[in-house]
Amino acid sequence: MPKKDFVLGLKQKAKEFRKEIIEAVYKAQSGHPGGSLSEIDVLTALYFHKLKIDPSNPNWEGRDRFVLSKGHASPGLYVVLADKGYFPKSELEGFRKINRMLQGHPELSTPGVDFAGGSLGQGISFAVGIALALRLDKKISKVYVMIGDGESQEGSVWEASMAAAFHKLDNLVGILDKNQVQETGKTKDVMDIGNVVLKWQAFGWNVIEINGHDMNEVVEALDKASKNKNGKPTMIISNTIKGKGVSFMELNYKFHGKAPNEEEYKKAMEDIEKIDVNKFK
Repeated sequence: MPKKDFVLGLKQKAKEFRKEIIEAVYKAQSGHPGGSLSEIDVLTALYFHKLKIDPSNPNWEGRDRFVLSKGHASPGLYVVLADKGYFPKSELEGFRKINRMLQGHPELSTPGVDFAGGSLGQGISFAVGIALALRLDKKISKVYVMIGDGESQEGSVWEASMAAAFHKLDNLVGILDKNQVQETGKTKDVMDIGNVVLKWQAFGWNVIEINGHDMNEVVEALDKASKNKNGKPTMIISNTIKGKGVSFMELNYKFHGKAPNEEEYKKAMEDIEKIDVNKFK
């Protein structure tokens, strides 16, 4: 398949995932739509282009690992896992419901989940541990970890980053979903994390900066990162917009962890339906 058609297919898939995210959060009347919408383009490319996985055998030892450290953005992960066939799409209707599979933060009992995310700042440390263990076991699998920019205010993120470079973990790829907004406002106003490109470079990482909604850039960055063998971990700085694709959610901190009401739900679905995937970025 020509690259143009393949990328267009990923864009269309991400558009449909946006609808499913809104649907799941609306039906639950609980959840985090903003960060799920900002991450979904990268997750789409990661799962449908890059990751070496087997949904029929979720615990396959030879698989690549993915850690969603910003676990509150679980709807984005769940819609992708369902589409890959880890569990039936009907499970999405039980999002955040008692005695159902898909809880607010990922749990290890859910097929396809490698990390029980939720406590911010912990996922990258876990990913460093997996990457180091894989190398000690002489495995060629890669480890991918997605963190948030608000999460990057946590000191543990930087301890883990220092450790990853020290141990020369070039089998580790970090993805910073830099969506500019956290629970109480803009990240730059709550606790500015500064120039993250220079920061991760100073910590000894390869750094790739992209528009995280431009599927061409996302695919190219993942390809480049997966081929890295220079003794350094790689951080993809994915510049995104919180709530991307839904006009009233974009850069609106109120939709960090708020479900839309009926009127907002209808408007959100209309906005997403109008997305022209050929121009979306």
